[in-house]
Amino acid sequence: MNFKNKKILITAGPTWVPIDSVRVISNIASGQTGILLAREALRRGAKVTLFLGPVSICCLPGRMRLVRFTFFRELMDKIRKELRNIRYDLIIHSAAVSDFKPKRKAGSKLSSAKGLRLELKPLPKIIDCIKRYAGGHKTVIFKLEPGVSETTLISRAKLARDKYNAEIVVANQPDPYRAFIIDKQDTIKKVGSKEGLAKGLFEALGKRK
Repeated sequence: MNFKNKKILITAGPTWVPIDSVRVISNIASGQTGILLAREALRRGAKVTLFLGPVSICCLPGRMRLVRFTFFRELMDKIRKELRNIRYDLIIHSAAVSDFKPKRKAGSKLSSAKGLRLELKPLPKIIDCIKRYAGGHKTVIFKLEPGVSETTLISRAKLARDKYNAEIVVANQPDPYRAFIIDKQDTIKKVGSKEGLAKGLFEALGKRK
């Protein structure tokens, strides 16, 4: 793939899910991976749109369109609207999307004077929304599985790749960081940093038609 003037959509960062009027469920994603991917895509001549969640930002690459989001539902709505109106050549879904929401959201701030039992229910998958509205767009997805063996991580990542018909799946683990770039032919490239991932991913995509 030649990236010159190709339209690339990248999602990055966490999503928030409200518990009450001031508290949220979130995760520790920093958005750094998506920002590095955007920088690498721009370096290769692509036209980049970055959807970035509620993280502090500095040193963002220029020459790209930035769309901020905070809450899960906000990201879902913006993705749906974006893909209805713009056809992208490639979508890289690296955002760390919330998997659950409270079964009941409090309308005001909950009292901290007593204990609280929080019952959760699953949220829809953003990747399902992407595949529904993206049509034949090429996609890259991420599979984060801390605390499992590399063999298990790679096996689960391949299942996700096949389920969503992704061009590439990135299987990654934190602390220490490592990632496996896996294409449709089961070619696997291991990298040990987020900078290495950004470069390696676009090298792997560049080999595909």
